[in-house]
Amino acid sequence: MGTEITLDVAGVSVTYSKNHRGIDHGPIFQEQDRKAVKSGQLDYDWYKKEDEDPTPSEMAFTRQLRDVVPRLELLGFDLERVRREYDAVVQNWLEERQSLLAEEDGAVPDAMSFVDFMEFVNAHPLDRLDETFISGSDDASEAKIRGRFAGMQLERFPFYRPYDSDAYSERTFFGGLINILHPYSVLRMLADANGDAPVVWQYGPLVENGYAQEREFVPHVRRTETFLIATEGSSDVHILKHALETMRPGIADFFRFIDVSESHPFSGTGNLVKFAEGLAKIDVQNKVVFVFDNDAEGLDAHQKLSTLTLPANMRRIMLPELDAFRAFPAEGPEGLHSSDINRRAAAIECYLDLEVGGHPPPKVLWTNYKKGLGIYQGALVFKESYIKEFLKQTPQTLRDGSYDVRKIEAVLDLLIAECTAMAVDLWDPAEVELREIY
Repeated sequence: MGTEITLDVAGVSVTYSKNHRGIDHGPIFQEQDRKAVKSGQLDYDWYKKEDEDPTPSEMAFTRQLRDVVPRLELLGFDLERVRREYDAVVQNWLEERQSLLAEEDGAVPDAMSFVDFMEFVNAHPLDRLDETFISGSDDASEAKIRGRFAGMQLERFPFYRPYDSDAYSERTFFGGLINILHPYSVLRMLADANGDAPVVWQYGPLVENGYAQEREFVPHVRRTETFLIATEGSSDVHILKHALETMRPGIADFFRFIDVSESHPFSGTGNLVKFAEGLAKIDVQNKVVFVFDNDAEGLDAHQKLSTLTLPANMRRIMLPELDAFRAFPAEGPEGLHSSDINRRAAAIECYLDLEVGGHPPPKVLWTNYKKGLGIYQGALVFKESYIKEFLKQTPQTLRDGSYDVRKIEAVLDLLIAECTAMAVDLWDPAEVELREIY
């Protein structure tokens, strides 16, 4: 009979393989997700009778669906990608059906729109669907399997075939209706209504039965799936890297930074622009995001880079403009005044908690004048101290609320959104085939 390995959410399989590993789902998990999970493929009575430990056969990766979502989105599976994929799959299905029905002089079905499809998915959380196993194949058993869906106009669901179903419960019947896309797209669709549901990739039975090696099951992000973050200076690297590791540990492994252990090889805005121009010309395949400060130097460099057409695998961003910077103490030749330091003096240090360290109230000093932009560049006083204080923070100290992370959270939100958008845009709808590929 062989051994199956599946990727499940709340007991519904979104993809499976038999007698081999199949799709490598390592990128959606991390090492802390490895644990023993009860398996329906094991005969626990036998283990009890033989006084054997079932743990090796129970080994799996498991993580709540809501915690899988950020990883899915950085892999390019956000709801916009799901919509595009759904539309492409439906178009393929309609063309197939049109060809078949033309020979029979039949009407092409009215496919469900993506909005309606998502409403259907969200209206039926998995834990509210009956998972009772129905073994019969007669009409009464089929009606029980369909459950609440028996009276629906199911022909509007792409690929629905009344007599071609492996469902054995109401829950698995629902899974069959919606499982028409890439398995990660299906997970993303289910996430809004099933955040607490466990996602399980159980490899134990496959390994114990000799169809795979445990070394094949390693949580990892492939290098082609990571994002290289290129910054103006080494302090930006240290801050962003620490922020990801402490505040977004569930996705920190998706991000790589230029090695600044000795010195920054492309420090300064001018060098970063030249670096970007060079990478764009030599057809580098890595996904790269160039990050500029929200100050005059960063604005100037960002505008220069905007004249260059970057390939799809490269993006440029400036740190976000914030209301907190619209009335910020700034000192120049005319004294101390409240000024809008967005695009003028908000380097990354300004996004840290400026109430720590026992310093006087924070302020920036106006330095050089950027003639081309007609504005002054400024710098935060005691910026090195603020950096040191942030780098001391741990996940525990950040959770207790004593350190204000709101501004640096905005930086991470922007960075992650840009990386997600890039991953989605790199997806080619022409790659979509009929559901059998999944």
